[in-house]
Amino acid sequence: MPQLGESVTEGTVDRWLKQEGEMVRRDEPIVEVVTDKVNAEVPSPVEGRLVRIQVATGQTVPIGTALAELEVEGATTETEAATAAVETRPAPEPARRPEPVAAQGVRVSPGLRKLLEENDLDITDVAGTGPGGRVTREDVVAHIGKREPAAAPPASVSPARGDELVRISAVRRQIADHMVRSLSTSPHAWSLREVDTSRLSAYRESEKDAFRERHGFALSFVPFFVQIVADALMRNPYLNSTWTEDGIVLHHYVHMGIAVALPDSLIVPVIRDADLMGFMDLARAIDDIANRARKKALRPEDVRGGTFTLNNTGALGSHAGQSIINQPQAAILSTEAIRKRPVVVDDAVVIRPIMNVTMSFDHRIVDGLAASRFINDVHQGIEGWTPERIRL
Repeated sequence: MPQLGESVTEGTVDRWLKQEGEMVRRDEPIVEVVTDKVNAEVPSPVEGRLVRIQVATGQTVPIGTALAELEVEGATTETEAATAAVETRPAPEPARRPEPVAAQGVRVSPGLRKLLEENDLDITDVAGTGPGGRVTREDVVAHIGKREPAAAPPASVSPARGDELVRISAVRRQIADHMVRSLSTSPHAWSLREVDTSRLSAYRESEKDAFRERHGFALSFVPFFVQIVADALMRNPYLNSTWTEDGIVLHHYVHMGIAVALPDSLIVPVIRDADLMGFMDLARAIDDIANRARKKALRPEDVRGGTFTLNNTGALGSHAGQSIINQPQAAILSTEAIRKRPVVVDDAVVIRPIMNVTMSFDHRIVDGLAASRFINDVHQGIEGWTPERIRL
């Protein structure tokens, strides 16, 4: 089972594309797997015959689990045969500082130890899901949630005449689990800002037809917003960071996650080094990755390593909304629908294209002041935009 995103710990086999006994070419898709982040086809690492499927359709297994066994001609040694296993193991974790010892010789970080003490727990009470069975903060939070009685039992629903019971797909269940984990992990705070897009809207309107004719795809607002947001992140690095028990990791590069809506789900592929890309390279990369996401042709590396997420809910007509943070990132920003509204400019009421910019952020990492400074930079970047600001 390949690693399809940093916070993903398991995946579900959705469909086998080859059956036992069939021959498989190198790099030919062999199985389709789903996680809360992506629905991806896993290619065969070698050419050979599929002799045994080890994980059945619909089964969920941890990352690194062998999915199938291939028989490769000439693979006579154990080492050579092992290369035929359809598995991708996660990269080893970086070396960490020694952690304080808690119960029975188990090492935990100070933050995790405090959480255990506050809830009268011993680390041996909690089942670990981290590497080597290591107990993480998410494991403790989940254990506490299971221990506490629910405020009310879940309502029992009996289908009535005219009702339809729809099976929950593997990808929808993964998304649901990831959203619950995100809300239980990060204390979400929220902010909204009104932005006048007059200059940017006028430029796009004047250039969109010629742009499509020259390049073969539409000129959307997204590459403009990505450049503006990436510049703001470089000036406000705590919005482009990750919380860990050892400290806050600041990312001095922008791997921008772009939310792409699908008919029945949402995927967040990643544009790497967006802060260094010229406008046309960025526009092409966004168009390419969005098209491949809709065709279910993303590769595992396309959904890894995101440091910040941009969600263009305005394309769906949304006026304002609160997004859930894409773990383990610090924030997610949404650009909402641009609508003409009456606003006051120099004591006069005028009609301007106005867009709401909303942001959810992890209040462990970012306080209101830092969040406001970042949104100020985004706000000024959009309202003060001129063609000369395009980074080529």
